[in-house]
Amino acid sequence: MAKKLMKGNEAMATAAIAAGCRCFFGYPITPQNEIPEFMSKAMFESGGYFVQAESELAAINMVYGAGGAGARAMTSSSSPGIALKQEGISYLAGAEIPAVILNVMRGGPGLGGIQPSQSDYNMMTKGGGDGDYNCPVLAPSNLQEASDMIMEAFDLADYYRTPVYVAADGFIGQMMEPVEIIYKPKYEAKEKTWATNGTRGKREKNIINSLYLDAELLYKHNLHLQEKYKEIKEKEARAEKYFTEDADIILVSYGTMSRVCRSVVDNLRNENKKIGMIRPITLWPFPEKEFKNNNNCKMYISIEMSMGQMIDDIKLACECKVPVKFFGKAGGVVPTSYEITDAIKEFSGGIL
Repeated sequence: MAKKLMKGNEAMATAAIAAGCRCFFGYPITPQNEIPEFMSKAMFESGGYFVQAESELAAINMVYGAGGAGARAMTSSSSPGIALKQEGISYLAGAEIPAVILNVMRGGPGLGGIQPSQSDYNMMTKGGGDGDYNCPVLAPSNLQEASDMIMEAFDLADYYRTPVYVAADGFIGQMMEPVEIIYKPKYEAKEKTWATNGTRGKREKNIINSLYLDAELLYKHNLHLQEKYKEIKEKEARAEKYFTEDADIILVSYGTMSRVCRSVVDNLRNENKKIGMIRPITLWPFPEKEFKNNNNCKMYISIEMSMGQMIDDIKLACECKVPVKFFGKAGGVVPTSYEITDAIKEFSGGIL
């Protein structure tokens, strides 16, 4: 399609259909409500299926069923709703069922509020359910990237047989920007020989399951999952580096917050300050390699719309060789460029 001015939630929903999503199951919650509203009509028009479930738990289990039958299936929600889906997401990971989960984040904890936030970093990147599992997490910073990542998420989910998050904060869902939606597969589609889509008398039946009563079998299954996660870490981790070559201080930020940080870097560069930014594009796997060769860096500062949930990953990535500071706000309050600049000057202690 030609470039078109679209609202974020509708752009991401349109991208899902372009990528071949045929089943959408959701439940209303702000600030993602435009997605199920849009899908209720668009899925019918595209030959797919839409169900407004009776709860978030029901929705994620419907995704389990559709994905297990081989369909490209998706759900969307916002922070408290994603928390309710964690049991089902763990089941998806354990049973190796592809799925796309769009989280349009709002402030927490608990019911929190409806303003944009980045409060779910830990829940998505550390595995919010039971067991040793991870899900790839893609973090867009604009609507074109958000649409592209939705389409990529379906390809990643099928290729690795795993649930995949797209972590969009409420700004991404509600803002309007020009978007061009063109689906370009990341990986060649494979026949889903594992799916429970009927034997038609031609093969043995498939079983989709995450229950292993034999401890040794469960251990082997966990080893298999860890090998898959190792491959994802090696192949899929990525980040954008902005003016990091000579930077004394490097900001680390993702999503909408990175847009504010980019302007801060530009303004300080105009003052001849050696500052840069690393923007993680994948929150999991975290782009650790991008922190290895920043030889001039004397400090990292994590800038977030949360209370420092990304700090530990930055410390691990840089092996605590330099200080890692934090500045951010939670609950839907967004740090301004002026506040970030003041925090940088306070933390720098003469570095800049």
